[in-house]
Amino acid sequence: MKESEIMKPVKITTEYITLGQFLKWINLSSSGGETKMILETVQINVNGELENRRGKKLYPKDEVLIQNVGAFVIVQNDD
Repeated sequence: MKESEIMKPVKITTEYITLGQFLKWINLSSSGGETKMILETVQINVNGELENRRGKKLYPKDEVLIQNVGAFVIVQNDD
């Protein structure tokens, strides 16, 4: 990730969120079929590693970089 890229926090209230749920949470996907297509065609890195598994668990402090979309960091919502 480039230093100039600002990480957008994504708050979760559970222990983890799956990559598929995450894509829906940030409004990049609206259905399972759309999620599958995104995972097949868009480069997504989780903590610097290329990732295309819909069920990949994302935990607080994990960093997600989505090509042509942005950079995100998972944070725990303590509310």
